[in-house]
Amino acid sequence: MINPFYLLMIALTLISVFIQWRLRSKFSQYSHIALHSQLSGKQVAEMMLADNNIRDVRVISTEGRLSDHYNPADKTVNLSDEVYHGRSAMSAAVAAHECGHAVQHATAYSMLQFRSAMVPALSAVSRFMPLLLLAGVLLLRVTPLPLGIGVALFAFATFFSFVTLPVEFDASKRALAWMERRGIVSSQEHAIAKDGLRWAAMTYVVAAVSSLATLLYYGSFLLGGRRNN
Repeated sequence: MINPFYLLMIALTLISVFIQWRLRSKFSQYSHIALHSQLSGKQVAEMMLADNNIRDVRVISTEGRLSDHYNPADKTVNLSDEVYHGRSAMSAAVAAHECGHAVQHATAYSMLQFRSAMVPALSAVSRFMPLLLLAGVLLLRVTPLPLGIGVALFAFATFFSFVTLPVEFDASKRALAWMERRGIVSSQEHAIAKDGLRWAAMTYVVAAVSSLATLLYYGSFLLGGRRNN
């Protein structure tokens, strides 16, 4: 009989692949729909930053597709070439979303601060967690300690993935509200931007759920080992 966990992980993997494909498909589709205001992603980002009185954040172009992000360390909004130069509702949405993170940073948004405070610890966790989980499973009949530590570290990483969700949702909410208020997008373009950002957000949701499922799987190993001892 197939382990239910394997079926769950296969299902989540397929869902994740579908969402990634759908996101790229939506981005390609919407990138061909010209923005009525004819603003580039760079211009949209600079306008949103200016409207929020943020003067110390630079908007720069970065390599890669869908590689857009805000870097709080050097205060840069990094936009992929397609978004930086693009003049579509999708480019505007992505640029405004990343600026939404800059606004969160400037206004000391609590969830972003909480998430940022976790990042150094997450870097350390990511280095040791895989080794501890592997060693823990192999040594479970001898001692549950390595697996217990590994599961605890994985729980921290899973918690981080869930903390990320409200940060991403809030950035999109700020972006959409600002674009509508500023007249950057028409009603039809607003719907396009909202749909694109929704699919982008789903990638974070699936990642968080997948992490939780994997955590429960390793936890079942730990509990099963304790019952056998």
